[in-house]
Amino acid sequence: MPSNPVPVDDLRPTPAVGIVCIRGEEVLLIRRGTPPKRGEWSIPGGRIEPGEPAKAAALRELQEETSVAAALVGLLDVVDAVFHNRSGDLVTRHYVLIDYAAKWISGEPVAGDDAAEARFFHQSELGSLELWSETRRIIQKGFDLLGE
Repeated sequence: MPSNPVPVDDLRPTPAVGIVCIRGEEVLLIRRGTPPKRGEWSIPGGRIEPGEPAKAAALRELQEETSVAAALVGLLDVVDAVFHNRSGDLVTRHYVLIDYAAKWISGEPVAGDDAAEARFFHQSELGSLELWSETRRIIQKGFDLLGE
């Protein structure tokens, strides 16, 4: 087990959701407006509120960050996002991301909540974006699941 200088009581994983919203050959991405990864493109998502079912949280986050409505299709994966301080010797955040695939129903993306920008990207454009490797993998799983 890796050593962690932060006492367990001081740092607990945070449950969060992500949603891969597919419209034809496009995926909906947001440019993050807050840390971690501020300014980077990612799938919409965020923290699960106490008492909130994960699926409901995914649809809520999608609506809050993009104003888009979608229907959940299935669970893609559960991913750990662990962030360290600048020197890399201290864990500062740990999110457990429950990622869902969804099919777009309606709405054009409008950035809201903590998203600085929101837009659909054609599958062919994704190679030119700097995306976290796990985000890229999850998006591909979403396209594979929806058979687009």
